[in-house]
Amino acid sequence: MKSNFHTHSTFCDGINTPEEVVLYGIDKGFSAIGFSSHGYTSYDLRYCMKDIEGYRAEVNRLKERYKEKIEVYLGVEEDAFAPARRTDFDYIIGSCHYFLVDGKYYPIDSSYDYFKAGLKAFDGDVIKLTENYYDNFCEYINRRKPDIIGHFDLITKFDEIDEVRFLNNEKYLTLSEKYVKEALKSGSLFELNTGAIARGYRKTPYPYENLLHIIRKEGGGLILSSDSHEVKTLDFQFDESRKMLKDLGFSYVYTFSGGEFVKDFL
Repeated sequence: MKSNFHTHSTFCDGINTPEEVVLYGIDKGFSAIGFSSHGYTSYDLRYCMKDIEGYRAEVNRLKERYKEKIEVYLGVEEDAFAPARRTDFDYIIGSCHYFLVDGKYYPIDSSYDYFKAGLKAFDGDVIKLTENYYDNFCEYINRRKPDIIGHFDLITKFDEIDEVRFLNNEKYLTLSEKYVKEALKSGSLFELNTGAIARGYRKTPYPYENLLHIIRKEGGGLILSSDSHEVKTLDFQFDESRKMLKDLGFSYVYTFSGGEFVKDFL
């Protein structure tokens, strides 16, 4: 079943309107589209939704208008530091886009310069940064239990474009494995997110392969996600990702259908 549930639109930092996304999905044979605009973050207004009620109304309109052709779902990608009102949405993606240091929020992934400013707040110590990020994120995950955990190891985004700080660092790899086991306690699905590949930052999806092995071994669930910000990336590298997961020993991923998460066998 072709579907994507991490989808951005013009209601936040996406390029296409929700209706353009739905029409593209119908044309490409998608069975379902889930929208996940960034929830409101008072500490950074550059990327988040400002008109949440307008967003809800538009996605619900599309849900009804195109119900004979495609399933449309109303989701939200909330930041760990700014939970949304859960009852307003069909599902929640929980992500952590910021470091919080001494009351100040530092963006993790909006640009490499912002990331380096965040690293500087930890005096350049990647292990201190790692522990801050995962401590905050895992506390949120186990308290909130989002339906989907967004790009779990987002802090590794820039490793392939300049200095490698994480993915060749044994201490980081060991810590990330400890924290993914902590996040698994929530029962939330992890997304296999191809968004950084589509935008030219990575050659591999989130989470990194060492974490995928643990998710499989511990019985965790995955859902394919493109973290799409424009229609042309709606199912970016899904075929390749399904093959990779099968090679790693996964037999299925999850999708959302009929208002619930169901298995989609590889």
